[in-house]
Amino acid sequence: MESLWPWLVVAGVGAIHGLNPAAGWMWAAAWGVRSKDRRQALRALMPIAVGHAASVALVAAAVAFGMSMDRLAMQVAAGSLVVVFAVLHFSGRTPKAVRVPAGHAGLALWSFMMATAHGAGLMLVPALIPLCMGGTAAQEAGASGSLMLALAAVGVHTAAMLAVTGLVASGVCRGLKLILSNS
Repeated sequence: MESLWPWLVVAGVGAIHGLNPAAGWMWAAAWGVRSKDRRQALRALMPIAVGHAASVALVAAAVAFGMSMDRLAMQVAAGSLVVVFAVLHFSGRTPKAVRVPAGHAGLALWSFMMATAHGAGLMLVPALIPLCMGGTAAQEAGASGSLMLALAAVGVHTAAMLAVTGLVASGVCRGLKLILSNS
């Protein structure tokens, strides 16, 4: 039972993420409401999953390999991105493609940025450490075994998040449909 707890934590944190509007259920519901098709809301889940899983996988790989991120390099990179965004935004020359509704690639990029910004992978670290560095068979297998466990944890986390995100987005679409049909 002791080795099951980290997996339950990983799934539980994923489910909690699914309840958070920043996890993407608002965008998925908006796609469904806009198209008047609840299935469109469920189609939006794949790009949300890809972006979220990519962000979490970066942190999981860092934990599995025992890497630490250079604080100064991260601050310079983040600051540079903010400056580039500010210059583009305030110059009045925002490309037309940026102003149109996002497609699947835009939704995946948004999901990656949101998951990275709010530290989705970082909150998994306490559960990943016992999985990847504990007294398991992965410890004997070396870094590659730890990496596989970390990626499995990313899969469990993302699946739990998507299940809850899909339920909430579908519920919102169904609820709005009922409200609009009764008006």
